[in-house]
Amino acid sequence: MVKGHFINRQTPSKGVRISLHDSNWVFLTVCTRGRSPWLANEVARRALHEIWLHHATTRLVSDYLLMPDHLHLFCAPYDLSFQIERWIAFWKYRTTKVLGEYGAFQRGGFHHRLRTSESYAEKWQYVRENPVRASLVANHDDWPYQGKVHEIHW
Repeated sequence: MVKGHFINRQTPSKGVRISLHDSNWVFLTVCTRGRSPWLANEVARRALHEIWLHHATTRLVSDYLLMPDHLHLFCAPYDLSFQIERWIAFWKYRTTKVLGEYGAFQRGGFHHRLRTSESYAEKWQYVRENPVRASLVANHDDWPYQGKVHEIHW
């Protein structure tokens, strides 16, 4: 770091700064270990949905979509004492326990704090088109490996 500026950052910064006056929504992408295409199936979708709903509850997951080798989700903090990296590590660990080595993820994840509801809508529309761009379905509504865990409003 030189005079407060980052030079050639190699990895994303850790944590998501919580603001009491702005949005705390986060857009998160997590890849499978080795980009192995095991994720887009009903067993994995159901397991992750249940983990986010009943076990990994320090963040509330709204919309999510599973691709064969990565996932996207939107979440907001519920318990401010847990950093996002700890939450991600917990649900990944829990998923591997449920699904076995078959359910392994790469370390970390890429997250971005959203500033506006328009940003959420734009990103969700882009995410929903992933299966169409990958020629997995003709219409994004036909992709079965997506859902919503919690109904959260701006």
